[in-house]
Amino acid sequence: MRRLSLIIIVSVLATAAAQAHVGIGSVNGFYHGFMHPMSGIDHMLAMVAVGLFAAHLGGRAFWLVPLSFVAMMIVGGSLGMAGVPLPFVEVGVALSVVVLGIAVAGGFNLPTAAAMGMVGFFAIFHGHAHGAEMPETASGLEYGAGFVVATTALHAIGIGLGLAVGRLSRTFGRRALQTAGAAMALTGVAILMGYV
Repeated sequence: MRRLSLIIIVSVLATAAAQAHVGIGSVNGFYHGFMHPMSGIDHMLAMVAVGLFAAHLGGRAFWLVPLSFVAMMIVGGSLGMAGVPLPFVEVGVALSVVVLGIAVAGGFNLPTAAAMGMVGFFAIFHGHAHGAEMPETASGLEYGAGFVVATTALHAIGIGLGLAVGRLSRTFGRRALQTAGAAMALTGVAILMGYV
């Protein structure tokens, strides 16, 4: 647990250090890519929820679920950068917050393959949103690396929170996850309805 906490802290600090050097050469593309997931509550909540869900599932899902999200987000990002249209992107992003929030709140015990498929499906919408909003002056590779690093950091935060909650008493930990998941799902509904 201590090693994982240290890894999470180092990952978050390393990404913060990377964005501190904005404007030097090609780091500008990385910065914009990194900030895109961090600038929207919908992206942040969904990516933290993926980490919470992976920590809840445990086993191979612990790393396969976030990995499948990142992999499919890259696919969606490539489509967005290439200008390939994808219908209902904003709806897909908002629905991901609702569905992942419900999965966390309900403590769903999906098989690993099903969990990977679910998060991978929603990741396409997140990736497309990131890719479509890439600045014209940014390098696609550096911009993509930025949003991949940010997403990975948010997943790591979710995993860290999930593991920390898991160390609490069974009753209190479960209630904490139910409350967090329900708040995420309600926020997703508010986003769908245009209130956020």
